[in-house]
Order: sequence, then C-alpha cells, then structure tokens
Amino acid sequence: MNAPSRHVSLRSGVYADSVRLMQVSRDIGTRDGVTAVLVAMATPLNVELAQGMGLAPEEPATPEQLLVAIRADDDDALAAAVAAVDTALAERQRSTASAQTVPVRTVGAGLDALDGPALAIVSVPGQYAVAEAADAIAAGQSVLVFSDGVPVEHEVALKRAAHDAGVLVMGPDCGTAIVSGLALGFANVVRPGPVGLVAASGTGAQQVSCLLDIARVGVSHVLGVGGRDLSEAVGGLATLDALAMLDDDPATERVLLVSKPPAPSVAARVAEVAAGLSTPVRSAALSAESPDLTAAVEALLGDLGVAVPAWPSRSGSEVQAAPGAVLKGFYSGGTLADEAMLLAAPVLGDVRSNTPLRPDLDLGTDRFDSSGSAPNLAASGHVVVDFGDDALTVGRAHPMIDPTLRLEAISNLAARREPAVLLLDVVLGYGADPDPTHALVPTLTAARRAGPLPVVVALIGTEADPQGWSRQADALAAAGAHVFASNAQATRFALDLLGGAR
Repeated sequence: MNAPSRHVSLRSGVYADSVRLMQVSRDIGTRDGVTAVLVAMATPLNVELAQGMGLAPEEPATPEQLLVAIRADDDDALAAAVAAVDTALAERQRSTASAQTVPVRTVGAGLDALDGPALAIVSVPGQYAVAEAADAIAAGQSVLVFSDGVPVEHEVALKRAAHDAGVLVMGPDCGTAIVSGLALGFANVVRPGPVGLVAASGTGAQQVSCLLDIARVGVSHVLGVGGRDLSEAVGGLATLDALAMLDDDPATERVLLVSKPPAPSVAARVAEVAAGLSTPVRSAALSAESPDLTAAVEALLGDLGVAVPAWPSRSGSEVQAAPGAVLKGFYSGGTLADEAMLLAAPVLGDVRSNTPLRPDLDLGTDRFDSSGSAPNLAASGHVVVDFGDDALTVGRAHPMIDPTLRLEAISNLAARREPAVLLLDVVLGYGADPDPTHALVPTLTAARRAGPLPVVVALIGTEADPQGWSRQADALAAAGAHVFASNAQATRFALDLLGGAR
C-alpha cells in the first residue's frame, strides 16, 4: 500500500482572517482522499497543531505567513486539494480587488473618503489594531475594536484619546454591538426598543438582549466596551463615555449595565456617575451578591411595567445523574461561564476553571495540551471551561464559529466515563455557526451512548436569528438535552440534577 501523500508550504504576502481560513480548511477536508488539512496563519499555536498532525513545516515560520498543510491518500487527491486551496484563496483576492479600483490600505484613508459620520471596525491581529483604531479617533469617528491581544496600556491610551475627541472606543476584544439597529460582530436579531445596554461582556449582552426580545421589549443600542473596561487598569473609561452617550439619546429610556465581575472601586465610580444621569441606569454586573443576568432583566421589566414571561425551555431525556457526579461546564461565552460558576459555587463549593473565581482554583497551564487540542479535564471535582478565552483562540476562530475544541472535550469526557452533568451554552445569531446542532448533536448522542450523562444547554438566541431558537432547541431536545433560554435557569437545573446524585 502506498504511503499517504503530503504537502506543507509557507506562503508570504498572503493574509486572510481566521474565519475564512477555517472555512477553506473545512471545505478541503470534505474532499475525497483528503485525510488531514490545516490552512491557517502560521502562528505558534497553528504550527504546533500542524506538528501534531505530522505536517510540520521544514523551515522556520512566522505569524505573517500562510501555512498550507494537507495529507491525502494519493498524489492525485493531494494535487486536487492543493489546487482547490489556491482557487479558494484566489477567489477571495479577486472579490476584494473588485470591490474598489484602488484598495484602501488604512482605516484613516477609508474614513477620509466618506462624507458623513461613520463607525470604524478594526479586526486585525492585536499588534496592528492600535494604529488603525488611532486613525479612526484622529478622524473624529468612533471605533469598534474586534481584535484581542491589545496591551492594556494601549487600550487606556486609545480610550483617553477617544474621550478627548468626543467619540467612543468599543473594545478591544469587543465581540458584540448593536448601533442604531445595525448588528456588529456576534449579535442577535432583536427588536428595537427603549433599553440601551452598556456591556463589558459579549455573551452577557447577547443573553440580556435576547431575553428582552422574548419579553417583547427591544433595545436602542448595545454598546460593547471590552471585557477589561471595568478593571482597575482601565477604570471604566469607555463605560462612562457610553453611559453619557445613551443619556443623550432620545430613543433610550432605560440603561442596563452588563458586565463580568468588575473591580469594586471601578463599579463604585460608575454607580456614582450613573446616579447623576437623567436616564435611569440599572446594573447587571455579575458578583457573588448579584450572580444572575436573568434576574436583572426581570427587575428591569418590572421598572418598565412589563410582565415577566415564561422563559422558553425544552425537556430532554429523563436521565438521572450517577452517584458522585460532578459539574462539567463547557462554555463558549466567558460571562455565561462566570454566571454559572457564581451560581454553582455556593451549592457545590470549589469550581475549577481556566478563568476561575479565585486564583487558587485555576486549572493551570499544565492542564492544557500544548498541541492546542482540547483542555485536559482530568482534574477532579467540578470544572467550568471558557473555550472563548484568549489563550484558546490564538490563531483559530472563536468556539461560537469553530466548535472543534469543545466537541473534542465532550468526547474525552465520555471516554473517561466520569460521572458528570454536562452544562453547555449554545449561542445563536449573526457571526455564529449557521447550524450549531449539526456538529453538536452527533457528539452529544455518542457521549450519552457511552454512559449516563445528563446534558443541560443554555440556548442564547431569538426566533428571528438565522439559526432559529426553536429549530435548534428541538434538535437538542431530540438528542436528550434539557434546553433553556436562560443560562441562570439552565445552571440551576444542572445543580438540581447534581443534588439528586448526592
């Protein structure tokens, strides 16, 4: 039998974003005769992934190069796969070139060509994002920095410059925003309405805006400010500017501040400023005292005189947790993971995580496989993993787009036959996987076939989302999962299942 054919090359002067390259890798991987493929920027993590596949480049690689690594059954299949990669990349270059006769190379140049107000969106590797964001601020425009990996001192400098210029910096690492009805990044299809959100949290903003939509109360704007904005280092600079902007907006009647646990001194400063605004501001900042985003939404509905609806859910299989079962929370949303841990800790005690509530509960870097594969969850006890953490998204798409690591972790959990209740989030909307259950349901089915494994899912989305909340919920329930529109309700249900196992 002939040995498999392989192709490994590094290409300079070629760049495509990780989402596009992931799509190319997926498409090539479905071709007949192709057994392994990785088309990605040659970051250290992606080079390690290629090494783990037996497709390491022979020469030193740099993150500015494109890595094309393919293994196939024979030379003909390999040649066809390489040609398909070339075609896919060439099509992207042609579509980009046809968009304008002379391509604009910087944000500043693009803004100079516009007559009226604009919002710049920066989504380049973190080391290049600051210059582009600074260009937008210098042009007098607000900017959404989708990029992560921006040093905190640069974030502070950008936000101070934006404040002086009377504009807003959303980010860095701002994954969700809705500005005047326009959804940006990971956002859901929600109705317009009187509530403005200031969010130092992406999935937290999605949870809140989706619950408001279910209650038939829409949003005016969702202004993401980046997950570090309410830290001591940043001091809430963008949060304070966003609050002032919403206070001046006639379409905004109420403001809800959504955040992971903030620095206490910064939270106090923001609360002091908010109390002086003419628009009422309610906090949905997570903490040990206020661990529940759904409760914050319900309180806001009370402020508006709107009845709290029954939050949608679906019942799955009546599988009992095995004696001694522990909680395994595999999340794509960091804020939702934090909320789950805050609710679980008083009931279960210590919950270990890669983003823990206490430093001593950190899983540790030794718990992550250096090849970039799924985290090693052999740690005893209760564990919640945020697969969207920056350390797990270097050189690869966010888990809301590419679920590979989380699916692998579910399979590993099932293979160990560890008694557990599995708690997941599935986030719908623009930018997310167009059909998340397509890959998730077979993995859950196989895992539950290996042994009793209750599965609870927080499904964040709306009926109007491209994926459709009910369509996804029905598929998950048919696979045996219990499904909730509220992450807090999902977590409490998982805790109830664990209580029955003790």
